[in-house]
Amino acid sequence: MLNKDTQIALQKGELLPLMEAFYTLQGEGFYKGTAAYFIRLGGCDVGCHWCDVKESWQAEAHPLVPVDTIVAEALAHSKTIIITGGEPLMWNLTLLTEKLRAGGARTHIETSGAHPLSGSWDWICLSPKKIKRPVGDVLQKANELKMVIYNNHDFIFAEEMAAQVSPECLLYLQPEWSKRAEVMPKIVDYVMAHPQWKASLQMHKYLDIR
Repeated sequence: MLNKDTQIALQKGELLPLMEAFYTLQGEGFYKGTAAYFIRLGGCDVGCHWCDVKESWQAEAHPLVPVDTIVAEALAHSKTIIITGGEPLMWNLTLLTEKLRAGGARTHIETSGAHPLSGSWDWICLSPKKIKRPVGDVLQKANELKMVIYNNHDFIFAEEMAAQVSPECLLYLQPEWSKRAEVMPKIVDYVMAHPQWKASLQMHKYLDIR
């Protein structure tokens, strides 16, 4: 049980549950191949059965770290900072992004959009999930829509989400990793028939990097 002061600091975004942070190449979407510093926050209530970071789900399993500590470490590595999870929008990200931007960084987020948008963002990668759909205005503000394809119905869901984003939003179809051999040929055919979409791969997994 958190004490009152800790609860208040968490609500303000002065503390955040940090699962891990690391410097690597972005492996997915528009910025693939770009050197970036990832901040992975603990906590997720979406619960995709095929999630490859299920250890992020329980927020209480990860230490609450002062936002100034997170920011200082991030800025020492890169000016491209990607906030991911878990589901990072479970937390108040306003203070974190303000401090990162004050340090000259570009702020990116990878989110399902299942919680209201907080923070100031240079790039929003939205990856909606059927079991807990986007809320608020994140669909309209997304720069990149990344739809994970696990089965045939996911193409229908992808089009439903694409109908709600801005005309400038980039559209990506990405195979769920364990089903890539089965799904990738379907994505290729779909993109060729619907060229407003692009195929996305998890390049970092092919390169065997984080």
